[in-house]
Amino acid sequence: MTATSETLPPPAPAPPRPGRRRGVGSAVLICLTASWALYSLLNLALGGRWWLWLVPDLVPPLCFVAVPLVLLAFGLRAGPRRVRRPLVAVLVLLLLSGLTRAGVNWAALTPGGRPGPAPADALTVVAWNTKYWDTADDPEAFYRYLKAERADVYLLQEYLAWVDGRPAPIDELDRVRAEFPGYHVAVLGEQVTLSRFPVVARPPVGPGRDIRPGTPWRETFERGKVLRTDVSVRGRVVSFYNVHVPVQLDIERGVLSGGFYDDIRTRDAERRAHYAALLRDVTDNPHPVFVAGDFNTTPAMRDLDPLRDTLHDALPASGTVLPLTWNSEGLELWRLDWAFTDDALRVHRYDFVDPRGLSDHRAQRLVVSLAR
Repeated sequence: MTATSETLPPPAPAPPRPGRRRGVGSAVLICLTASWALYSLLNLALGGRWWLWLVPDLVPPLCFVAVPLVLLAFGLRAGPRRVRRPLVAVLVLLLLSGLTRAGVNWAALTPGGRPGPAPADALTVVAWNTKYWDTADDPEAFYRYLKAERADVYLLQEYLAWVDGRPAPIDELDRVRAEFPGYHVAVLGEQVTLSRFPVVARPPVGPGRDIRPGTPWRETFERGKVLRTDVSVRGRVVSFYNVHVPVQLDIERGVLSGGFYDDIRTRDAERRAHYAALLRDVTDNPHPVFVAGDFNTTPAMRDLDPLRDTLHDALPASGTVLPLTWNSEGLELWRLDWAFTDDALRVHRYDFVDPRGLSDHRAQRLVVSLAR
């Protein structure tokens, strides 16, 4: 009788050791932390200085808090203590350094941080990017929305139509005057300022100085991004600046198209020119100053730093912890709309108003008074 041998199955592979899994997880976490740290450092070094950084600057500012917090949650459980301690320390530093760039309104979290009640003679000011005026909406709903705000001063942007992928002029001033009887109307390209109080002067600002009677609308549209109106308010002149800084890039262009990067470089130069001119004008202005509009700039971008160092952001008057003003039609992750004042004006209230589908920007509503 011949003995037979059975074929035995191969032994099952040994399960990975917990230490090995933790080591791989720690390596991934270190790489992610290093990547975010590099981005944060480059944001500080290149933001507002290098034209191409306008593309990475599109990252939602909330990420400066959210990313370190998520990584920190994993870092507290990462690997051995010799890895965990320095990793957590770096993430805490990244979180602290990112708090200001995230645009958090600390006054809303601080008891007594908001200003006191407004006096009876306070002004209501509304600033709003209308998204092509009423040309893409129901005109009746558009004007009802505006009039319901009952503002003393309106600073409105995008008084235009969008035709075949390009801005085009519109002529609705007769309708505007009919809807707002008694208001004084000032127009510059795509900006419209309405005021219950008399407009006593309209000094040109920056590139807008080259606009003359008869200048083609397209050139006026490109140069006139700051409409200054000096308004007589109960015997005192207040300067209102209606601002629309050009957007960083044309999202309809592909990143591999020939003109994509040339377009960004051109837009960066235009943005710098408008910001510099605005800063010079408000610095030299002897009147109380109110500046508001669509700046196409987030709290994480350094383009606004000189203006923020010169004027006061109105945000402490708001109860919103993390103000987000765009895109109300999709992912609302950015604050692009701002309002600033100097020491001669006090902001008592600052609200970000639902546009009710009429625009992709929230409207800014402020109650301000002249300092005594």
